[in-house]
Amino acid sequence: MQALRRFPAIAVAMVLTLGACGNRDGAPSLMNIRSATSGPDEFGIIPPRPLEMPEDIAALPEPTPGGANRTDRDPQAEAVAALGGRLGPRDGVNSAHSGLYAYAARYGVTAGIRETLAAEDLEYRRANDGRLLERLFDVNVYFKAYEPMSLDQQAELWKWRRAGARTPSAPPPQSGEE
Repeated sequence: MQALRRFPAIAVAMVLTLGACGNRDGAPSLMNIRSATSGPDEFGIIPPRPLEMPEDIAALPEPTPGGANRTDRDPQAEAVAALGGRLGPRDGVNSAHSGLYAYAARYGVTAGIRETLAAEDLEYRRANDGRLLERLFDVNVYFKAYEPMSLDQQAELWKWRRAGARTPSAPPPQSGEE
């Protein structure tokens, strides 16, 4: 009987203890894949290019303390080159893509759209951060939060096929499916 009287107190103490382990900054963490520690990021370390002796030492540029180094890597430029592209100026629109940009922006461009969408998404995720037990036991609720916005791919495919639209990138219909 004595143990039954202690149970509510133990349960309350456990809930308070687990509640203290929650997210302190208030931002919802739906994917639950990041480490909360402030330790080093092993993927953030980029090894430098090997040192090489220049042909003319007098032609070397002046050192820029805190600036770029000749052995520093540029992951974006290396990725573009590996995929066969050419990295143009990084400010503004690359001249090779100006036609695409002009077509995409033909109805206007909303200034600050990225910040607006980020704020709206944060508010949506805060409102849909899962139930108490899901947050308490650190269950991934990302897909459940965005489920109302997801598209049923097969239903959409068949809607367009029934309407007579060609769907060349979709798999062909199986026998008996139409």
